[in-house]
Amino acid sequence: MIHVRELTKHYADLRQGRIVALAGISFDALPGQIYGLLGPNGAGKTTALRILSTMLRPISGTATVNGFDVVKQPDMVRRQIGFVSSSTAVYDRMTGWEMVEHFGRLYGMNPEPLRERMEAVFARLQMNGVRDVLGAKMSTGMKQKVSIARAIVHDPPVLIFDEATAGLDVLVARALLDTVVELREHGKCIIFSTHIMREAERLCDRIAIMHHGHILAEGTLGKLRETHDEQDLEELFFRLISQQEEESKKESEVDCEGKVVRK
Repeated sequence: MIHVRELTKHYADLRQGRIVALAGISFDALPGQIYGLLGPNGAGKTTALRILSTMLRPISGTATVNGFDVVKQPDMVRRQIGFVSSSTAVYDRMTGWEMVEHFGRLYGMNPEPLRERMEAVFARLQMNGVRDVLGAKMSTGMKQKVSIARAIVHDPPVLIFDEATAGLDVLVARALLDTVVELREHGKCIIFSTHIMREAERLCDRIAIMHHGHILAEGTLGKLRETHDEQDLEELFFRLISQQEEESKKESEVDCEGKVVRK
């Protein structure tokens, strides 16, 4: 469903020179699976997801979504995905129903199938109380439900959640996670980015631990625990991060000719 191979992205910075956001990552995510990207801020998670959703172009490497290339076929890729993040905004002067309808039309849905689909989505997400509420008057939880509804109204096979629970209270966050699980049960391929260990443990079928643009470890939670001889995911995470930091520090002490500059 999603296949990523040697994906690279870097940026030019006047002070720091080249900043590497992705350093050649590769992974696969399948239907009926929640694939977790776990890492601290700046790990490269959002960059990877923005490339998958065609908002950014990679420097090198390839990525396909449901068989469509993110660089060569961006219009087709956008039809395959729904994107939800903590920063997704709503229009203040549109009601919940109007916003979801607007996005359905953007996806080219015909009026009658769109109305039927919206009725089903609003019922599933328990959103009928938000139908006529203006965006400016919505609570944070209401806004997040609208964001999910407009992401799934066209029934995409792939859903991307980019730190979607950040800033939410515990009740709203719990409801969102329950929705993600339900979507997996409907056969969706889900990419779930987070830096919250508990979310990854609860939801994800496979996990990739990222730091500074690299995937440090990847696999099922059980396999990661077995491979690294650590049952606590948070401890496993910090151990891998610390190891990479040490390796990066050693590399920075060696000049371009391989001579030790500082010990």
